[in-house]
Amino acid sequence: MLRELKRDALGRVELLEGPGGRVVRRVACGSRIPGSRWAARHLMERERRALQSLGGMDAVPHLPEGSQAAAVPSADGRPPRAADVLVRSYIAGEPLHRASTLPVDFFDRLDELVQLVHARGVCHNDLHKEQNVVVRADGRPALIDFQLASYHASGSRKFAARVHDDLRHVQKHRRRYTRDGRGPEAAGVAHGAGLGKRRTLIARAWRRGVKPVYVFVTRRLLRTRDGEERRPSSGPWPEWVEPVGPSARER
Repeated sequence: MLRELKRDALGRVELLEGPGGRVVRRVACGSRIPGSRWAARHLMERERRALQSLGGMDAVPHLPEGSQAAAVPSADGRPPRAADVLVRSYIAGEPLHRASTLPVDFFDRLDELVQLVHARGVCHNDLHKEQNVVVRADGRPALIDFQLASYHASGSRKFAARVHDDLRHVQKHRRRYTRDGRGPEAAGVAHGAGLGKRRTLIARAWRRGVKPVYVFVTRRLLRTRDGEERRPSSGPWPEWVEPVGPSARER
């Protein structure tokens, strides 16, 4: 079984199901727009390197070895080029903005997960999107879509800045989901300390200089939006349930 999940000027994302279970296939084939295949492949390789560095973590996708999904024909009946394909495992769950319930310690667990990713030298760089945070069936968080992820030598200034920005986005989600009596507001006090709302120099430079160009290219030239789905401010907001507690690796 093959189902197309997304198609844009950079290529398509497909869900495949076979004897080995479900996998997600990114096909970085680009479009008729000049340079789109190069851009798509560049982002795909960023994701590949990040997932290779995070191998063994169960809360991020992994790259299955020897997967035959890469050669399965797409909906048009033709198999994609091998150089255009990345196959990753499928993580079952609901994106944060669609979750109907959340454990009261969900954002504690998310904060810990992001720090485990950072411990491998990887920054996600796209955590402002709620759909990149998955709420699994057991209530624990997972992370997907590492196209913009970066790998850094530990101790570098760029790494420290991007770590800060990843954690800042986690705290923005926490504040939004818990403020005004929506949830366990007190839980976010200690974890948000020291991060605040202030952006790093890299984040400010991106917002003022790079993001306008990025938006123009993706939305006006490539005619694609980057899927920034968000829970409406009017709700409905999730119901809070019993905490899941830290995993064995986090203790």
